[in-house]
Amino acid sequence: MSEERTYGGAGVSLATAEGVVERLRAAVAATATPGVVGPFGGFAGLYALDEHRLLAASTDGVGSKLVLARRAGKLRWCGADLAAHCINDVLTTGAEPLFLLDYVAASRIELEQVAELVEGAAEVCCEAGCAIIGGETAELPGIYRKDELDFAGTCVGIVDRRDLIDGSRVEPNDVVVGLPSAGIHANGFTLVRQLVDGDDFDADLLLPPTRLYLDDVRALRARADVRALAHVTGGGIMGNLLRVLPKGVRAELDWNAWERPPVFHWLAEHGVEEEELRRVFNCGIGMCAVVPGADADAATAIGRIVAT
Repeated sequence: MSEERTYGGAGVSLATAEGVVERLRAAVAATATPGVVGPFGGFAGLYALDEHRLLAASTDGVGSKLVLARRAGKLRWCGADLAAHCINDVLTTGAEPLFLLDYVAASRIELEQVAELVEGAAEVCCEAGCAIIGGETAELPGIYRKDELDFAGTCVGIVDRRDLIDGSRVEPNDVVVGLPSAGIHANGFTLVRQLVDGDDFDADLLLPPTRLYLDDVRALRARADVRALAHVTGGGIMGNLLRVLPKGVRAELDWNAWERPPVFHWLAEHGVEEEELRRVFNCGIGMCAVVPGADADAATAIGRIVAT
């Protein structure tokens, strides 16, 4: 495989990211208080608000997609990316989103750019019934390159313990169902930018914002016993399913069970091989759920759970 057509060749190491989590695990564990629920490293952290309710919280950022979005005049889409990404992470626990806080940083703050980002996030938050209750804007010359900026945020949600989704009930013969993505969403753009390499590009192909799965998950839970949910972000479908499956089982996917959006054919045409597509990108599935075999028709079945 040509090194320059891989995520690692573009400068991002998924293995390093995993190593950071492992290195920090002990330090994070040392801070645990009686309210902490579950292990470190999930899509959202859980904290007991009282005997019956848990807070679910997740922090993320848009990443280098902002570089192409700024060039294309699509920063509002990246605002939507941030809100949808953070809310989707919280959804994996079964929680309903409550509020979002955001952080914008740049070498020099430009009001119009900040407004586009926050307004894009606000559109998604209004759709989700999630309030933006605060944030921070930082001007950091010497930290950020000229003209570039960063956008990150934290979403907090709430879930009743009886409604918690944590993957613990997943068992062999369960089915993996998939919810379609809008495209690349907001992961893998360091590689995408290298493929574009300063040329003109189709923003409608490469930059559609992350799909919000709130209504889809609500509808799925109304007709199926959802035992696990995985938001497909960096690390592809298999990498993110691993985060929610208990020991003793694994997922087997049928990679031909769904139709991929055209952008993934664009990536392949630009030299990204199938193995790398599956390892880095969502390949057209933005959220996975594990349900009993009897509920397999609740959404598009893309795989099954087997014993290891």
